[in-house]
Amino acid sequence: MQIKNIAVDQNLKELTPHRTVVLPLACYNTTISEHINGYIPLHWHDEIQFVLVVKGEAGFQINEERIAVRKGDGLFINSGCLHMAEDKNNSGCSYVCLNVAPHFILSQELFATYIAPYIQATNLPYLYIDASEPWGKNILDAVANVHQLIQPPPYYEMDITLQLTLIWRNLIVNGFRLEYDQTEMVKSHRMKEMLHWIHEHYAEKITLDHIARAGQLSRSECCRYFKRMLNTTPLRYVTDYRIQKSLILLQQPQSTVTEVAYQVGFNSTSYFIDQFRKSMNMTPLAYKKHKMNDG
Repeated sequence: MQIKNIAVDQNLKELTPHRTVVLPLACYNTTISEHINGYIPLHWHDEIQFVLVVKGEAGFQINEERIAVRKGDGLFINSGCLHMAEDKNNSGCSYVCLNVAPHFILSQELFATYIAPYIQATNLPYLYIDASEPWGKNILDAVANVHQLIQPPPYYEMDITLQLTLIWRNLIVNGFRLEYDQTEMVKSHRMKEMLHWIHEHYAEKITLDHIARAGQLSRSECCRYFKRMLNTTPLRYVTDYRIQKSLILLQQPQSTVTEVAYQVGFNSTSYFIDQFRKSMNMTPLAYKKHKMNDG
């Protein structure tokens, strides 16, 4: 099994280039359990994303909302929205993921009318794509077609652009009532600022005051943001993020558990071991040995 890892910057923006050699898009199959964490961690990107679940069932979180997507159905995730995914009920979930730069969907002349209003709207972070609806089936069939066209037959670039136009037309033909809420924009920005600060400083001592200050919030409002958007506390998020970072370090042959604990910001090896066991259902040393044996 190939273990995969999504590289993100300090602001949780995914660093993976979503493009083929010549086109600003990427289309690939993702098996959730093959990720290094066992799930797809929270991240965002400028590209629009379409998902087609081909096996099992996935649980997605997009901004504050959680939704389950079953085999055969899919999801539209808008540009700039925080999202994560996990396998539901150990179903072995896998899905086709299509990421495409907004400017590539339609010609420049049509962008302002048919693309910009949708990616700027604050009431459209995602859309469930139901395969039993004609418009939904059209979109999902087109996503599957793009996935096949990535293995380039002649003129595949033009064929892909035709499929993208079909996808977008079926998406917007439903006549969404778009909204632009400044409060929602500020809330998203503040959340990203707090996460950015944590990801820059996770190896240091972090307090609730530090995190709240990064988002220009009070301590209580900071806690409400994390509870509402991530269903956790700020300091619990810090601990979980430190454990995520430790997974890569533990796979380095020369690393020790104590060294890794301090590198990711724990000031006690025993506390690191305790928190790692609660998160991963094994000790850091057992995880390290398991990965060394896999290698």
